[in-house]
Amino acid sequence: MSQKVLLNATEVHIILNRLACQLIENHEDFSDTVLIGIQPRGIFLAERIKKLLTDTYHIENVKLGYLDITFFRDDFRRSEKTLAANKTKIDFVVENKKVVFIDDVLYTGRSINAALTAIQSFGRPEEVELMCLIDRRFSRHLPIQPDYRGRQVDAINEEKVKVSWVENEGEDTVYVINT
Repeated sequence: MSQKVLLNATEVHIILNRLACQLIENHEDFSDTVLIGIQPRGIFLAERIKKLLTDTYHIENVKLGYLDITFFRDDFRRSEKTLAANKTKIDFVVENKKVVFIDDVLYTGRSINAALTAIQSFGRPEEVELMCLIDRRFSRHLPIQPDYRGRQVDAINEEKVKVSWVENEGEDTVYVINT
């Protein structure tokens, strides 16, 4: 198994700032916008984006929630290993809000499809957008595209994209792993 660095820490930092600025351009004061990190790995990107919005760009009252999609996936019964659910934490109303789903890698689109189903339990959003750090554009199974993307990657099916975050792996790096 070999791996190559796709994005280093500096590049990740630049991309995160660009994504935050794009959100500000489209949502201004965030009074009608909520951010939802897709569990488990989207929460790291979502927390970073919220921190940038509040600390660097001084946007107040940015609402951030976490959505577990485990049992909303269309393939959750097909795996032989036991699935462990994560916690959903949404302590605000999504009814008539602009929801921005945030995930680290957009691959087949199935996670986002599950998130669209899961969010209905919390109300009917006015609009839903998608932000991802990495868009594996040629791997889609469903017609789902990001509104905000950090980087497009043309990884073939045998290759895996792994996002490492300082919070859980000690570094901000994106790898392409050839298995």
